[in-house]
Formats: sequence, C-alpha cells, structure tokens
Amino acid sequence: MNKRKVIVVGGGAAGLMAAGQAAAAGADVLILEKMKRPGRKICITGKGRCNITNIAGIKEFIDHFGSNGRFLRQAFSRFFAPELMAFLEQQGLELVSERGGRVFPASGKAPDVVKTFQQWLQKCGVKINTSAKVELLLTTNGHVSGVLCDDEALGCDAVILATGGASYAATGSTGDGYRLAASVGHTIVPIRPALVPLEIAGDLTAPMNGLDLRNINVRLIINGKRCRQAFGEMSFTKFGVTGPVILTLSGEVVDGLRREDSITLSIDLKPALDEQKLDARLLRDLESRSKEQIHSILRGLLPREMIPVCLKLTEIPADRLGGQVTAKERKRLKTWLKDFRLEVSGHRSFTEAIITAGGVDLKEVEPRTMESRKAPGLYLAGEVLDIQGDTGGYNLQAAFSTGWLAGRSAALGPEQK
Repeated sequence: MNKRKVIVVGGGAAGLMAAGQAAAAGADVLILEKMKRPGRKICITGKGRCNITNIAGIKEFIDHFGSNGRFLRQAFSRFFAPELMAFLEQQGLELVSERGGRVFPASGKAPDVVKTFQQWLQKCGVKINTSAKVELLLTTNGHVSGVLCDDEALGCDAVILATGGASYAATGSTGDGYRLAASVGHTIVPIRPALVPLEIAGDLTAPMNGLDLRNINVRLIINGKRCRQAFGEMSFTKFGVTGPVILTLSGEVVDGLRREDSITLSIDLKPALDEQKLDARLLRDLESRSKEQIHSILRGLLPREMIPVCLKLTEIPADRLGGQVTAKERKRLKTWLKDFRLEVSGHRSFTEAIITAGGVDLKEVEPRTMESRKAPGLYLAGEVLDIQGDTGGYNLQAAFSTGWLAGRSAALGPEQK
C-alpha cells in the first residue's frame, strides 16, 4: 500500500507537530520552511523561555480565546495540555509549572523545545527543506494536490498550511498563509496585531520607562463604559505600557482603535485596599509623619519613579509637609491611587505583536479534522486560523493541538470520515 504524501508549509509550532503526527500515522512527510532553520518564533516566545502551555482545564482554556474558542474544543478533546506535556517529557524534555499555571522547559531555554521536535521528526523520518518558499497551492479538480515551491511543482495527497501569522516577521511570519488560503477561496478575517504593547497619549509614561508593577488591576474603558479588567503585572515604556495585563487587554483595544473609539486604561495601584481602608492608611501616614515632605511619605506607597507623576496629576506640591496636606488633597491622592487613568492613543505594529488576530474564517474549516471546507486536501493549523488567545501559554497549545489534529487527519485522508 502506497503511503500518503503530506506537505507541511511552515516549520513553526503547528507545522512541526503536524509533520511528526502525520509521519507517526504512516504518511511520507515533507516540511517546507522559508527560513534557514525551523522554529524561529518558538525560540523567542516567553522572553526566550517558551511558555509551552498552561495547566488550566479545557473550559478555562477555551474562555481565554473569546467567542472563537469553541472552535478549539474538538482539537483540545483529542490532544490537550496533559498529552502535550507527556509527549515532550517522553522525548526527554523536562518541564516545570510556574505561577499562573504556565509551563516552561525546566532549562529555561526555548531552543531546547525546537531541538526536541527536530530530534523527534528525525526519528519519524520527516524531511525538512529550509530556505524553501511556497509560492502557490496547486489544485486538481478543486482538490489541493501540491505546491509550487521555488518554481518547482511538488505533488502530494494533502497540504497542511501552518505558516503562522504576520507578527515578528523576522522569524518568517510574514502573512504568506493568508494569501495562499485566499487563493483557493478562503475568506480572511482582517488581520491586526494582538498581544501588543499600547501607546499612551502625551509623555506621561516616559519618566517611568522600565518600571514594572505587580499585583495591580487594570480596567479597560471604551467610550466611557467599563468593558474588561485584568489583574497581574504591567510595565511602562517610553511610548506607553506593556506587560501581561496590558497584552491581555490589547485585543479589545486594537479593535476599538480601528473603530475610532475613545479608550482609557484605569489602573488600581492598591487593589488589596478598598477606598475606606486606603483613606485610613493615608490619614495614618500623614499624621505619623507630619513633619516629612509628601514626596518622602509616598515612598511607602509607590515606586520612586511614580511619585513625581502622582504629585503632578494630584496637584500636590512635592515639598508639602504631611501635616499640611488638606482633606481635599488626600481625597485626590486616594482617588488617583485607585483610578490612575491613561488615555490610549495607539498600539505598536506587527513587529512587536506576539500574535496575529484575524486569519482564515473558522466557518470554512472542519473543526473535527482541520480540513478546509473550501478546498479538500488542504488542512490548516495554528496562527493562520482566526483564533487568538490571552498570554500564558494558550496560543502555543492551540498551535500544537490544531497541528496534531491536522497532521493525523491529513495522514489518514478521506477514509477517516
């Protein structure tokens, strides 16, 4: 019996998993990767540590993908975080779980994940052609039957499109997959940066450049209405804000900016204290340190870099003595600590976005197999699809799960149905 021939376009997380699973299911597999080596984006994820997955349950996982998360239920039911972790550990990669349920290689080195996959693919007999750019999908009677790669026609029984998104173009994610999918009839939901730093109006954040905040709560306000909030860590930059909490909220921000909405971030710097307890704390500090200047007293409440910003916005003179702070000034200070507002003026580009929102319309993909409903013989996996999750290991798990399902389905072919 002749082996089915499968071509995988893209050597990222989804493509590597898809190729190995297709080979394990009996197919003859070729990966075509446009870069000089596969897994480039994996190597920079999680600040170079690679946040592989998360130990959250399936329901919580799906919630992190918003309305499109339901599409992933089939893939997650077949291959999810426990299976991924067991697989990687069987291949010799030791893993650790950290705060927030995030899972990393114990070595703390993302390239170890790529090395593990490469060794596995070699054992599976997968061939990898690097510096190989796919220009066209070839079709026969409406079925995808191969690719045109560097002016050479390569025939196959199935093609798995795992080209990634359009973020971090230096790693090879330049949006090629959207063009290829569209060429065989797929609808592409408009792409935009996701998990991306935000730009803040004015020069308010510049003096705090490099400052990291922990255990804060950020509320997203769009056109005066509170839409969503997130708790955790954030950082200030010269241009604005970034960090896990900001990245989590950035999807709604980007879409709001596209609609030209008014967008504000409200930061609660003291979420552990309600307003009454915070007021009592301020009153106590001001009375016990009545002979000290306010900028000195605030060191017990704020990082040094934030104090000038606080005093400027609350209009309290830096040399005002604690005993001279008025009730109105104390109220302004309390309000600011619970509701420090930043006006969002923009977002950074795809160059700084961790993932891409938008992509191949999910209605045109069969979730039980990842096969195209527009072009039989084409399977899609990973970021090329219109799925985008929060930061925390969710997106890589989606890439591995959809890759696993696409690989198995492509290898088994129509008879699996």
